[in-house]
Amino acid sequence: MFNPSREQVRQFFCDAWRKHRESLPVEPIEDQIIRVIELHPEYSSVLDSGGDALERDYTPEEGQTNPFLHMGLHLAIREQSATDRPAGLAAIRAQLVERLADPHEAEHRMLERLGEA
Repeated sequence: MFNPSREQVRQFFCDAWRKHRESLPVEPIEDQIIRVIELHPEYSSVLDSGGDALERDYTPEEGQTNPFLHMGLHLAIREQSATDRPAGLAAIRAQLVERLADPHEAEHRMLERLGEA
């Protein structure tokens, strides 16, 4: 089983973003990550910062969202919706997108609940 460390996952995000900035070819999973980062330009400086971003603990006491957790939850929602697991999730996402007329906002509503769970 593949079980990357926190730093390896974060490095993967940073590397995907670097490849995008440098117009290098990317793998499909990197493209998914890039699409999420593009929705959150406020995280680009974190991804560009290198070592600090890889080692930093993001705690609620700091009053700052953990960008890697946030982006990871976006990816989880997209994967779960694509596979409709748990069953019915794709329909819920579709209903939210229709009601809100904004796929990104629909994901935010869903990831808030996922984060609570």
